[in-house]
Amino acid sequence: MENSHKQPELEVRVKKIIEIDGLKFKDLNNSGKLEPYKDWRLSPKERAENLVSLMNIDEKVGMMLINSRPMGLSQKDKSKTSHDGVLDEAIIEKGETIFALSKVYGTTHTIENMHLRHFILRDNWSPSQMAEWVNKMNELCEGTRLGIPCLIASNSRNEHAEAVFGMNDASGIFSTWPGTLGLAAAAKGDMKNGGDASLISQFAQIAHDEWDATGLRKGYMYMADTVTDPRWQRIYGTFGEDTEFISDAIGRLIDGFQGEELGKHSIAMTTKHFPGGGARENGFDPHYEEGKWNLYPTPGSLEQYHLPPFRAAVEHGTSSFMPYYSIPSIKKSVVQEFEGQDIPFEEVGFTFNHYFLQHILREKLGFKGYINSDSGVTSKMSWGVEHLSEAERFAKAVNAGTDLISDSNDVENLKKAIENGWISEKRINEANVRLLAEMFTLGLFDDRTYVSPDYAASVVSTPAHWEAAYEAHKKSVTILKNSNQTLPLKAENVNGKKVYVEVLHKETERAASYTEKARQECEELGLFTLVNNYEEADVAILFLHPKSGAYFNATPGLLELELCENKTLTALDGTTYQETTLTGMDHLKEVCDSVHVRGGKVIISVNFTLPWILGNVEPLADALIAGYDTFIKPQFEVIADQFQPVGVLPLTLPASDEVIAVDENGNCMSPNDVPGYDKDKYMPEGLSYAYKDSDGNVYKLGYGLTY
Repeated sequence: MENSHKQPELEVRVKKIIEIDGLKFKDLNNSGKLEPYKDWRLSPKERAENLVSLMNIDEKVGMMLINSRPMGLSQKDKSKTSHDGVLDEAIIEKGETIFALSKVYGTTHTIENMHLRHFILRDNWSPSQMAEWVNKMNELCEGTRLGIPCLIASNSRNEHAEAVFGMNDASGIFSTWPGTLGLAAAAKGDMKNGGDASLISQFAQIAHDEWDATGLRKGYMYMADTVTDPRWQRIYGTFGEDTEFISDAIGRLIDGFQGEELGKHSIAMTTKHFPGGGARENGFDPHYEEGKWNLYPTPGSLEQYHLPPFRAAVEHGTSSFMPYYSIPSIKKSVVQEFEGQDIPFEEVGFTFNHYFLQHILREKLGFKGYINSDSGVTSKMSWGVEHLSEAERFAKAVNAGTDLISDSNDVENLKKAIENGWISEKRINEANVRLLAEMFTLGLFDDRTYVSPDYAASVVSTPAHWEAAYEAHKKSVTILKNSNQTLPLKAENVNGKKVYVEVLHKETERAASYTEKARQECEELGLFTLVNNYEEADVAILFLHPKSGAYFNATPGLLELELCENKTLTALDGTTYQETTLTGMDHLKEVCDSVHVRGGKVIISVNFTLPWILGNVEPLADALIAGYDTFIKPQFEVIADQFQPVGVLPLTLPASDEVIAVDENGNCMSPNDVPGYDKDKYMPEGLSYAYKDSDGNVYKLGYGLTY
């Protein structure tokens, strides 16, 4: 513990400071006395226990809910804001948006009358504006009966990605690194070259400093899930399929964001999605009903591949865990063991799963923190307990061990569950002590309630942060194929040669704007002579940004991994439909053929947010590159020999549709619960899982060429 007897610098905006024995304390409840919860000399647990004894039932209920909260700046109607436009006061009726699962009230009402103290920020304003908002939120909290502050959480903000609500809500404001797969590609590349994964530690330290300065003190991150089903839409948010590497990375991330132990400058981490979301049923995701099952058809897979990163998270002291929505399937799994004991599968989502939360996570793994559900488990994604009322779902989740229910302000149903005697007062108090102990440890009651907006702006604009992020982009670039040493395009080789640059995307508008930016960045580097007509080009550099599936809706059939346009697929109900993952496939072939006819070279870079099947694209390329939401400019630098390629594949790329084919009973040719690098152990004879290119290279975990 930090020296807790040194007078902290206290700031109050509503209440008074009292002085006792020459020391100062915040009089958070206006009593004029020093109750234990105000006494910064005591342990967080002692303070939390005292505060819980002073709270009424409504305050305890509000403490156990965390809801998304917009900033006033995002409110177009300024009459629906307060505190000079900083706080949002709009009322949203139930069902008005897909996230208004019950009626949403303004900020003041939510804090003062509903007693919520945990909020998720999804907006993406400047660091100083976010800091100002955090301050106003806490000023409002300070004015309430007990003066309990609030804790602001966010999904990750330091990776480059196209925005998806609930996954990457915010990007580009804090120092912007490649996607998590790109961090894995870069760090694994360093390891292949005799180094270690310290790039992950550096990333965590820099991101920590930016969050801490801004007042965001709780991270819904990172995904410790091991990728085992290639069709899972959320793969781009993971660190790939190497269980050992993921375990190391998760430990480094927790150490970097939280420090050696949780303290006044920690970002409290919520590691997700226990016990691993990778074992999908043919890629379908539990954000929708079709994806509600986790399958374990392979003996030992849960313990061998999926649980180790969560064990690492416990060992490094993660502050909380987020269980996944999904249900472990009895019918499609074999018996799984943990530490020599069979695991009884109760077919309910992991948030409601007493055995997984209490027996495995708390008793076996020794986890001491709190459990934070995923969003909407009592109203929308309540898999396995759909037949229960919302109040009963709250009871089931809380009694299973969940302490904080996410993206909910449903105080009525949680209170009803308590009043009906379905949850004991002892259990409610236990959850509140856990949640408040974190707040006390983070210094939110003392000298870390308010932050400096100017300091937030200066920390986030630190050039060294952005330079380190840019270096990681360069390191993430992975060379998959390099026929006849097409790369690098050294100055002497391209002298006088004409280069054509284009970006293709599923959406044509994005393709056009990305192409314009890519050409501009290429011009700025001054390495090539650019032409706008591919028919004049000696070299074509083409960036492909495929997209497949949606985050909140199932595809009619299985998620498509081929780069294709208007491909006819069969839906699960037997009807046919067209699927496009990349618009302009015919045009792509035309460009490649045109350049090849003149004896030129084609360089293709594919953006990997999923393990794409490359059969329609790789044969067209003389050189093939993998990026992972990697900026285009650093890719040009690698192409032009300004930077030695380092990156390696963080996951194995499937050979074809055949190796991930699903039979009429829904069973996949390659097991859903085993990572790509190990799938060959279970494949039919003569069938190999990994993609092999025209040069004979095999695109498996850890593969990457260098010059």
